Amino acid sequence: MLFGTSTPSANASVDQLGLRAAVTVFLSFALAYFFSTLVRAITATMSPTLSVELALNASDLGLLAGGYFFGFALTQLPLGNWLDRHGPRRVILAFLSLAVLGCMAFALATNFSGLLAARVLTGMGVSACLMAPLTGYRRWLAPAAQMRANSWMLMTGSLGMVAATLPVQWLMPLMGWRGLFWALAALIVLSMLGIAAAVPPWRRAAPLLQGAIGTPPGYGLIWRHPYFRQMLPIGFVNYGGMVAVQTLWAGPWMVKVAGYTPQQSAAGLFGINLSMLCAFWLWGFVNPRLVQRGWSAERLIAWGLPVSLVVLAAIVLQGAGAGWPLWALFCVCSTFVALSQPAVALALPAEAAGRALSAYNLAIFSGVFAVQWGIGLAIDAFSVLGWSEPDRYRAAMGVFLLCCVLAYLGFLRPYVRSRVCNTDL
Repeated sequence: MLFGTSTPSANASVDQLGLRAAVTVFLSFALAYFFSTLVRAITATMSPTLSVELALNASDLGLLAGGYFFGFALTQLPLGNWLDRHGPRRVILAFLSLAVLGCMAFALATNFSGLLAARVLTGMGVSACLMAPLTGYRRWLAPAAQMRANSWMLMTGSLGMVAATLPVQWLMPLMGWRGLFWALAALIVLSMLGIAAAVPPWRRAAPLLQGAIGTPPGYGLIWRHPYFRQMLPIGFVNYGGMVAVQTLWAGPWMVKVAGYTPQQSAAGLFGINLSMLCAFWLWGFVNPRLVQRGWSAERLIAWGLPVSLVVLAAIVLQGAGAGWPLWALFCVCSTFVALSQPAVALALPAEAAGRALSAYNLAIFSGVFAVQWGIGLAIDAFSVLGWSEPDRYRAAMGVFLLCCVLAYLGFLRPYVRSRVCNTDL
């Protein structure tokens, strides 16, 4: 099967960590990733205060949110090369230094331009917080443990999203938004100290070994790999779409279509993020057992992802009756596609893990941008038909559903072909 086609590194058995070291390394990386997702989502909670204090309009807030992802995307391709060459420890410490500067600059900003520049710098700084540990796990952990670690890293990210909602609202009157960003800068420094103390140094593969297993520099190997191409459609559309819904469109749907108040919508988003946290926590427990029983990532995606399509269809059909529980169910069922991320790294040589993960992450975040923007364009475009706002939202989500189905079919075709060829049904 494609899941097991990767060529293991000759140093794999030497580099694999013992249980105690693996837990320590995971916790140090998880703390940094927690702060990275918290700082990603915190501006949504602060937006009313920022709008009043710095006279920001809706387009300013949208650009401010996009600035983070712009900075994030800028670094992905060079990040992969740097991770394979220098290792997770050196790379993430250098990048987090930029995140600290970004948080400090945000706290000192006095106008929109300063806020935007700080957000771009922060996005660049935290862009290694998931890719660095996943690159290290590719060499330091066994395959089943990698799947578990990936799920629990995403769980930590969901915890950061949760912390950016109600807890930030509670702290705002006490510290102010500037004080919160000074605190975030200090906490990121604390996470850097943990990584410096816990994460082992990186051992580059010898040139002879690289030639033997065929891992040339650059991204040609990644883009041409059949497994990467198989996972690309669902990473861009389904995975990127799930994040787009979770971080943007679920909230407006609840207000514009389901008739929630802004306070009820905020509580609904809290419930969605909490549901995602629980889902990734459970994935961390069941993944190793499923792998041991022969359930590869692509097999789980093939059987599980269609459930999210059914839920999305129900949301479109129910319209005003589709509140936060259905959106939470959609996001939870979409977590099957999150298994594709570590699977892509496992399908390629360990020496190319950084490039494989960064290239796939770039596809995911490009999908987030495309779906966020595309749904908004569709909502506006359907206004020419004279439809009501709730109907325009439903139609836009219907278009998104169609794209998800097509992406899933693009993934399913090579999967079915490989199953038939291997007679492993």
